Amino acid sequence: MTTHGDPATRSGAPAVATRTGPPDAAEEPSATTGDDDSLPGALSGLREAIGATRYPLALPSAGAARHTATALTDQLDDYLLPRLARLDAPLLVVVGGSTGAGKSTLVNSLVKARVSAAGVLRPTTRSPVLVCNPSDAAWFRQGDLLPGLTRTTEPSEDPRALHLVTAPALPPGLAFLDAPDIDSVVDANRALATQLLAAADLWLFVTTAARYADAVPWELLRSARARGAVIAMVLDRVPAEATDEIAAHLAEMLAEQDLGQAPLFVLPETWVDGQGLLPEGVTASLADWFARLAADADARAAVVRQTLDGALAALHPAAEELADAADEQVAAADALDERVRAAYRGAERTAEQGLQDGRLLRGEVLARWQEFVGTGELFRTLEARIGRLRDRVVAAVTGRPAPAAELRNAIESQLVTLLRGVASEAAESAYTGWKAHPAGAGLLDPALAHPSDDLPERAERMVRDWQRGVLELVRVEGGDKRFVARTAAYAVNATGLAVMIAVFASTAFIPTGLEVATGAGTTVAAQAVLQAIFGDQAVRTLAAKARTDLLSRVRTLLDAEAERFLSRTADARPAADSADGLRRAAGRVELARHRSGLSAAGGTRPVADEEGSR
Repeated sequence: MTTHGDPATRSGAPAVATRTGPPDAAEEPSATTGDDDSLPGALSGLREAIGATRYPLALPSAGAARHTATALTDQLDDYLLPRLARLDAPLLVVVGGSTGAGKSTLVNSLVKARVSAAGVLRPTTRSPVLVCNPSDAAWFRQGDLLPGLTRTTEPSEDPRALHLVTAPALPPGLAFLDAPDIDSVVDANRALATQLLAAADLWLFVTTAARYADAVPWELLRSARARGAVIAMVLDRVPAEATDEIAAHLAEMLAEQDLGQAPLFVLPETWVDGQGLLPEGVTASLADWFARLAADADARAAVVRQTLDGALAALHPAAEELADAADEQVAAADALDERVRAAYRGAERTAEQGLQDGRLLRGEVLARWQEFVGTGELFRTLEARIGRLRDRVVAAVTGRPAPAAELRNAIESQLVTLLRGVASEAAESAYTGWKAHPAGAGLLDPALAHPSDDLPERAERMVRDWQRGVLELVRVEGGDKRFVARTAAYAVNATGLAVMIAVFASTAFIPTGLEVATGAGTTVAAQAVLQAIFGDQAVRTLAAKARTDLLSRVRTLLDAEAERFLSRTADARPAADSADGLRRAAGRVELARHRSGLSAAGGTRPVADEEGSR
């Protein structure tokens, strides 16, 4: 194996930032205490805030936010919290790379044992394999690191199992984790590979002369750089005649991505022995590099601190992105709600206009009212109770309801027709408004385009309740009027019907051109009678109160219809303060990070002995 450039420089040490004379991990209470002001406490608070924030509405930012939230939660659980609890734990090197790059063969060769399956079938690594020195096995066996993976001592086909293997040839203080392919054809393998890389103290990326320019590895490398992770590169299976050219090109690519300090090891095309291991001469430089790292506790601590601080520093901007996405969710839910409320406010205005423009005085209502007034029943029923007995006799002989009952039924029918119409228009308008919104389309059900199936029944019940309310209003308002008292319930009924008709005329019996055209002028005689009973202002007050009551009931009915939409956004809406909670939690993490000293500036130091300078 060769290294690109000066071997003493490129393979001598990872470029890591560290403080001068870093304290021992045991001397840092901020990294080991769990109170809210500590770094672990702040991280736990951020994890809770991330878990409490949802992105259910189908916005462009939602998918990315859910992915980021999962990734952050995994990194907190898999790496940050357990690593902070044990800064002196063995250094974890996650070996990642493209399909067929030779990761498993390289791991086996470095530990001088066949611990990870290697072969031509892809994917070869179905479950991750972690190999460490026997003295370090307890740390990885107890499950603090990568707690979501089940520990096993046998090979497994389960991608959520972590196969633990010990290798005496691997020095204490260092462990290798052979991860699945980052470009695996199996979705679960790709996701797990990304998760494992985020749990690494050091990323060892393995690529080949044929695959080093592929897009997927570079996306992950840029992500690692953004998080400040320590990275080393292995360029495998390089033809001897092309070594300098390919290695130089890869070095240029690394420099362009601000990864020029990452050690680069070049492995030539070669054979494997009967155990599937590479010749020791090929892996000697890389093995020596890791041996020096394992032997130098300060160098390992520097790697851990750089990667740890980089991961911590990346939390704040990531949490800010999540907060922005949460704000978008709330704004979208508000926008959807407003479209619904606007549609049903329009329905209320249409219903109110229908009570003012005289349209309800047409048709059946007008015919029944004219019959009611024209036959003299109104006056007879107001004059004496005999009218009630007379109506019963007529109804029994002819089988026809009394004019008062027919008028009341006509009023009910006309109002229900109006309400069904405005409810249909509102449902269609709200449905169309949601369909045009990216977040609304995903919440729609075809049934929402129409009023509720039971709307007619509820509207009829509402109108009947209103009519009873009008009668009670007349009874209460006329309680001290001798005329109403003398004629009792039947007079109240007749008067109540007249008040209901008054509600349909915006001027309360003072006929406008439209009302005269629709026959409302026939109400003038009834107005004179009502004024004689209650007085002119009282008539207007009765009509106004009855209209207000009706509009209130209409609003309640339409609110129930709007709730079919609003309940969907309520179920999908994130908490209004979730974005602020994320920002506060991220701010506490950043403050605790600086207090912990992990972010303190410092120089770079070699892993072990310095063999030269670049």
